[in-house]
Amino acid sequence: MGVWETTAIVSLAFLLSCVGNVHGDGTVSSIITKSLFEEMLKHRNDASCPAKGFYTYDAFVKAASSFPHFGTYGQNETRKRELAAFFAQTSHETTGGWETAPDGPFSYGYCYKEEKDPKKDYCDKKATQWPCAPGKRYYGRGPIQISYNYNYGQAGKAIGKDLLNDPDLVSKDPVISFKTAIWFWMTPQLPKPSCHNVMTGKWKPSKEDEAAERHPGFGVTTNIINGAHECGQHSKASTDRIEYFKRYCMLLGVTTGEHLGCGKQKPFA
Repeated sequence: MGVWETTAIVSLAFLLSCVGNVHGDGTVSSIITKSLFEEMLKHRNDASCPAKGFYTYDAFVKAASSFPHFGTYGQNETRKRELAAFFAQTSHETTGGWETAPDGPFSYGYCYKEEKDPKKDYCDKKATQWPCAPGKRYYGRGPIQISYNYNYGQAGKAIGKDLLNDPDLVSKDPVISFKTAIWFWMTPQLPKPSCHNVMTGKWKPSKEDEAAERHPGFGVTTNIINGAHECGQHSKASTDRIEYFKRYCMLLGVTTGEHLGCGKQKPFA
């Protein structure tokens, strides 16, 4: 074999290794390993957490496999930042942390699988396409704390489960629970884009978005999830979401990007 041939083969191997380093193996588990999952959510199985033993790594990976673009789009930096954002938002929704908690307040995500002491049934009777089942309540459940009949109905249709008639599946089956959260993350609900499109750069703000200070970044995902209560104002909840995001970006070895908060953003209509 000639020197030039050997050089060409070595160069090709180098290039292929670089591609692999950029794109990984195309699965969420290539970025969120079991050991990293355990470090990110290190206190979720504490005795004080009502969701102890519920949220497992295997359930997350199995649920993620049903959404082929989740955490797999773009270069590794983009993928890591999206997954950091997903876990930050869901960790805030299920947090059991407190200010002086051991390991810090942002090590206690996924402590809850159901809304604490729900005060209403979250049945929007105007959403006639997704009628509420008699006696069923659609309060927050799962990592994203999915709520209201129209979200349970749409999520159930997408994942092939009748969540309108059996919303408790979200707090009984961890794979279904993760699927509802990933469905919400991946699905635009106009005029809101999907969190996935925001964090992967697919979403391009319109002139109306720019006028409302909605710029690409983690802050817009907060606006999508709970903008009416947290955006356009100073919000401790929004700040806590950011702190979770910073921690997970640090663990993943990636920068946070810009526009982390939504204090200057107008909520989506």
